[in-house]
Amino acid sequence: MINVAIDQESPFRELNIKNRRVMGGGGGLEEEEEEKWPPWLRPLLSTRFFVQCKLHADSHKSECNMYCLDCTSGALCSRCLSHHGDHRAIQIRRSSYHDVIRVSEIQKVLDITGVQTYIINSARVVFLNERPQPKPGKGVTNTCEVCNRSLLDSFRFCSLGCKIAGTASDYSRNRKNSKKKKKKSTAGSDSEEYCTSASSGSDKSHDGTQSFTPSTPSPTAARLRSSKRRKGIPHRAPFGSLMLEF
Repeated sequence: MINVAIDQESPFRELNIKNRRVMGGGGGLEEEEEEKWPPWLRPLLSTRFFVQCKLHADSHKSECNMYCLDCTSGALCSRCLSHHGDHRAIQIRRSSYHDVIRVSEIQKVLDITGVQTYIINSARVVFLNERPQPKPGKGVTNTCEVCNRSLLDSFRFCSLGCKIAGTASDYSRNRKNSKKKKKKSTAGSDSEEYCTSASSGSDKSHDGTQSFTPSTPSPTAARLRSSKRRKGIPHRAPFGSLMLEF
């Protein structure tokens, strides 16, 4: 009996991995979604900034508003950042209690196409996470595809977090299905309304009473209505004739 040893790094292993991804097994879709974005992006969006550094609480610059893209070890203060050498680091800023980052910093390491930018303190920034809006204002023609915040017409998302959620394959598929269902329900209601109006019209036509102009009232009915509107016939006072005789 001949035993054939197959190398673990052979091309067959690569084909098996690709087949599992195509068939949806082995978490292939999740792996593709993870590979679509840099490994530091999701940890960045879930990090809590502007808290006091536990290691340098006695320092006057102990506020954690820095982030190392190479270490992804959480929010850092300026003193913590000095230990990261030549690592890539970005600074997080705040606007109306929401975390933002300057476009000049983030666009060097991330594609922010479709995300609306804002000018705050003479600097163009983008928001890290979504900011749901209770109700869009009047006349709004474009909103965020994820949280429905009002946007300019040339943008799709209001933040980096919304772009990650909105460009996911499962989210896009569910969104398309919901749109199709909405269109079908709208078309169904319109057809039902049309059928109802058509059936009511046909019933009236069968009865012979359907008319597009108001019918002319008969002379008898007109006289009855006019008689009801006339004032009562005046009567002379009972003692009026007696007073004239005297």
